Amino acid sequence: MSLQWTEAKVVGRRVWDEGLFTLMVEAQGVAPFEAGQFLQLALRSDESLIHRPYSAASPFGPTLEFFIVLVPGGELTPMLWNLREGESLLVGDRAAGSFTLERTPAADDLWLIGTGTGLAPYIAMLRTPQVWLRHRRIVLVHGVRQGADLAYRDELTSLMQVRPDEFTYVPTTSRDSSAGTLVGRIPDLLSSGALEDRAGAKISPQRSAVMLCGNPAMLDDMERQLEQQGLQRHRSKRPGQIVVERYW
Repeated sequence: MSLQWTEAKVVGRRVWDEGLFTLMVEAQGVAPFEAGQFLQLALRSDESLIHRPYSAASPFGPTLEFFIVLVPGGELTPMLWNLREGESLLVGDRAAGSFTLERTPAADDLWLIGTGTGLAPYIAMLRTPQVWLRHRRIVLVHGVRQGADLAYRDELTSLMQVRPDEFTYVPTTSRDSSAGTLVGRIPDLLSSGALEDRAGAKISPQRSAVMLCGNPAMLDDMERQLEQQGLQRHRSKRPGQIVVERYW
């Protein structure tokens, strides 16, 4: 069955930093989906339909969130950036993608590691009951360039206070020093031991599952280091501990 488009309306907008924003969208024609999957967003321009996939930063529900970074000179993101509450866009009626909890191996500890807008699927997962039933402890690592780019920080900090024995949030910055963050690239922080020290947990093949989402350089470096620690890519015919989503 081919993808169908459903009319949607912007019901909210939050700007985290210049060019970094979340759109809240009402799209009643979207079929139920799993947290971590992506939907197509579209707008018309000069009679042509421009569309791109975006991971939902929320579980399925009446209001969907999309965490987006403005790409200067891009075809779609400048138009999405200019949308205001009450304006319309199109959303694909069915989600796709396998970067989900159901496709992630069982483990006591779940590490959610992402850069930039690669945070989106993790926000969706953390808002579901399933993630807390499947794993005893969850560590979320979010890497950005500057502290101002740490979107959803209040929500994640509050979650750590509500679930102190179950959830740890580790924000990291690579180009400035921000209060409460680790400074450096995520692979370097893992290599030095700083990442595990801050999390208060060790990554091991015996008790950990690791989800990676975001910048390709981070994904490659992290997968290489995790393999050195005894972890391997999770595949249907060869179970492992690492699940990867290449975000661009």
